Amino acid sequence: MKEFFKVDNVTFSPNQKYLIKNVSFKIFNKGDIISLLGPSGVGKTTILRTIAGLDRLIDGEIWLDKKLISSKNLNIQPEKRDVSLTFQNNCLFPHMSLEQNIMISKEDELDVSEVNNLIKNFYLNDIINKFPHEVSSGEAQRAALIRSIVNNPKLLLLDEPFSNLNKGLREELQVILKQILKKKKITSIIVTHDYDEAFYFGDMCGVLINQKMIQFSEPYKIYHHPNSPEIANFFNKGEFIEAKIISKNELFHEKLGVIKGKVDPKFKNGAIVKLLIQAEDLIHSDKSDLEFKIIDKRFVGTNFIYTLDISNKERVHVLVHSHHSHFHNIGKKFGIKTPISLEHVVCFEK
Repeated sequence: MKEFFKVDNVTFSPNQKYLIKNVSFKIFNKGDIISLLGPSGVGKTTILRTIAGLDRLIDGEIWLDKKLISSKNLNIQPEKRDVSLTFQNNCLFPHMSLEQNIMISKEDELDVSEVNNLIKNFYLNDIINKFPHEVSSGEAQRAALIRSIVNNPKLLLLDEPFSNLNKGLREELQVILKQILKKKKITSIIVTHDYDEAFYFGDMCGVLINQKMIQFSEPYKIYHHPNSPEIANFFNKGEFIEAKIISKNELFHEKLGVIKGKVDPKFKNGAIVKLLIQAEDLIHSDKSDLEFKIIDKRFVGTNFIYTLDISNKERVHVLVHSHHSHFHNIGKKFGIKTPISLEHVVCFEK
């Protein structure tokens, strides 16, 4: 299958101090959405700027719809790429109203009813005649987003598109935006540091850590089968403990006992590994003989997350629904159901 968009072994240069080396990923189908996920400062925005033609790459090639748009010796001008980039900080013309900013790009070709629907869906209809300095940063950001959408670009690049919004509105607009992109089949790359947002939008997701793309795969696989401890630590969803593999379906920990789950065949019996235990992996039981001291307790709405001290150097987290009738306080004992069974065994060489 011929890809619609391809980044082929590209080295990007965010600044003179470091490079993002050997990045490769593909978008096969028109209308697919790719998420690029990583901590702030890792170079995600630089990748978007280079794809848009605003920055030059150091090495490699970028292809869009069978056309080479960037290489070491070629840099097609941004206005000739049919690529739209929406920055995290809006780039609206200050002397124009929000409506004028939206309509400026392809005014003769725009579907006015579509534009009005977008303005309504993104809650801008009451302020559409105001100027950028008269509205909030989140409102200006939405106007810039609409301007990019109505252009119907071959490729839409979004840099933290809802970073200036509160959580409730952000989640509502994420649903609306995804529906629009899929309906119009606008191929998109979305940059974010929020893995919930990345996983919601992305048909595929790339994770960048320490100026490298560590993994590029489906969001489910990245979350449940991270290919490195760095990715598991980035999500901050669990703790690594030292365990011994005793069979293809069992591991052993000196405090937790036998842990059941399918082990990657590359690990041999007797191998000592770093095993990832996530909060949802463990089940609380008030009747269990396997008990540990609570050293922290966090209320997160629908759940409590208990942190247990299982040895001098190891701890684990346990997720318990907040409607659970028994409340447990820091310093008290907390039971874990045995045997422990893992749906996804994630482990790495020690």
